[in-house]
Amino acid sequence: MKLNEITDNKGARKDRVRVGRGIGSGLGKTAGRGQKGQKSREGVSIKGFEGGQMPLHMRLPKRGFNNPFAKDYAEVNLGQLQKLIEAGTLATDGVVDHAALKAAGVARGGKHGVRLLAKGAISSKLSLRVAGASAAARAAIEAAGGSVEVIEVVPAAEKAAAKKNSKRDAKKAG
Repeated sequence: MKLNEITDNKGARKDRVRVGRGIGSGLGKTAGRGQKGQKSREGVSIKGFEGGQMPLHMRLPKRGFNNPFAKDYAEVNLGQLQKLIEAGTLATDGVVDHAALKAAGVARGGKHGVRLLAKGAISSKLSLRVAGASAAARAAIEAAGGSVEVIEVVPAAEKAAAKKNSKRDAKKAG
């Protein structure tokens, strides 16, 4: 096999339909939109319109709330940590932090750091540096002879915003 001989399977890629390109294409003139009216034109906002009656999405009750100030933690359970230690993926010597847990594949996401939860049991001595830990998780780690250090994690986006604001404030003052 040569690099210049590599091709897609038949039918793997389909060409985009170019509408409004003459009668020979079969989708010329009105471009498959029919004749006149609002729906044949660009920028139609008719979805959900019920002829002047209050639309269904407005009649239904609203529930819930998205907190813009909620913290995004990667939640890690003690049982997961013990499994990683037994498998040899997580080293017990030294301090275990967000980077180490991410490398082990247990802390996904969590732009505000790792939060330790007490689901499962741990028997290994661990020194952890995390953004948060439940009281039960902290007690279990300390009972196994380990330690938990809680730190405050500032995401990169917040650091950049703070830096920008401090530059602006310095400019105003100076």
